[in-house]
Amino acid sequence: MAEKRIGEDTIFFSSYPTIIATASTAGKKEGEGPCAKYFDKVIQDPLYGESTWEKAESKMLLESVRKVLEKARCTYDQIHFMFSGDLLNQITASNFAARELPIPFYGLFGACSTFTEGLTLGGMAIDGGFAQRVLVGASSHYQAAERQYRYPTELGVQRPPTAQRTVTGAGAVILGNDGPGPFLTAATIGRVIDMGISDPLNMGTAMAPAAVHTIVQHFKDTGRNPDYYDVIITGDLASVGKGLAEDLLKKEGYDVSDRYTDCGVMIYKPDADTQAGGSGCACSAVVFSSYFYPLLKEEYQRLLLVSTGALMSPTTYQQGETIPAIAHAVAIERNRPEGK
Repeated sequence: MAEKRIGEDTIFFSSYPTIIATASTAGKKEGEGPCAKYFDKVIQDPLYGESTWEKAESKMLLESVRKVLEKARCTYDQIHFMFSGDLLNQITASNFAARELPIPFYGLFGACSTFTEGLTLGGMAIDGGFAQRVLVGASSHYQAAERQYRYPTELGVQRPPTAQRTVTGAGAVILGNDGPGPFLTAATIGRVIDMGISDPLNMGTAMAPAAVHTIVQHFKDTGRNPDYYDVIITGDLASVGKGLAEDLLKKEGYDVSDRYTDCGVMIYKPDADTQAGGSGCACSAVVFSSYFYPLLKEEYQRLLLVSTGALMSPTTYQQGETIPAIAHAVAIERNRPEGK
């Protein structure tokens, strides 16, 4: 145990779980953005032929799972566990997709941090010898999340500049105990941080301190500096939270401005009328699976992916509670670290 833990909140993977394949399905608006050509599939109808948005989200996740299995040339019986989550009550998008799959299932809820939570847990399962192949998924849907956490879109409620648009999409990854890489090399598990923000239309501000806490802890635990990574990616802060995170990191002594980006900033066109940008479980899942994964095989040597989550519920919002937030970081490298 001691050799796999370092510092306060970080683990090293001694066997370096491999990302074997990725897949992504995205909605129409996401399919009009800068990452459009990298998605495996873009759906034009937000209902995706279903009777509800929630069913459409589950269908997108199922589509991504089947696509990643095809890419990895894996059959269901070769996948030992599935880790997946979403934003819906009782994570129904994942649960209902999993009922169609003959795979042992762990349902996760980390809000928008769910994707890196799944990568971390999946990596642990492989690194501990409990699995040889693991599937990790995450999904979200704009219309489904809006009416659950804020206002039904039919009301046409005006959104402030700090608001973020929940990404419609689903990402899936297969991790394995062999393969040429990229590799999961380390993970820093986040702590719940609550700075007293209660506005669900300002989640970037609520989540940025959690992202900064995890990134700083990762550097302290590992002894690394920002220049160890070609790129540092937060998942769901969008423009407001990204700017705040940069400022807070500078106060901690880390200038990441030359290598830091955010999936919520990247996924939509600047003139897409999405206010601050994107968020949601699918935000980091689809951007990493479609855009950054190929770059790790061709251009980048190392990246740090930090998905952030606002851990609220409709009930806590209605009760006037503040928004606790969390962020999990995963270090992913093209090659095995030297000497390992």
